[in-house]
Amino acid sequence: MKKVFITVMALSLSMSVLTSCKDASEKAKDASEEATEALEDAGESLEDAAKDAGDAIKDAGEEVQELGEKALDSIKKAGEDAMDKTKEAAKKAIDSVKI
Repeated sequence: MKKVFITVMALSLSMSVLTSCKDASEKAKDASEEATEALEDAGESLEDAAKDAGDAIKDAGEEVQELGEKALDSIKKAGEDAMDKTKEAAKKAIDSVKI
């Protein structure tokens, strides 16, 4: 009877350990799936962020180009104005020398 009791106890313990291992395996599998999903989501977020950064850089580049063109136009206009004033001053100087 004692041997039967020990055998039953050993079987019960074995079943308990087996059930615990099976539960741990399932939990590990679930955790692995959740981690995979989280990594996929993070990858998508990083991809979106990279696209947004690229768009922002493109927009900034276009704005810088526009500002550069405006600056060149301003410099050209200032140069033309300076030339006009220089021509007028030279004309006045020539006219004053002729008199």
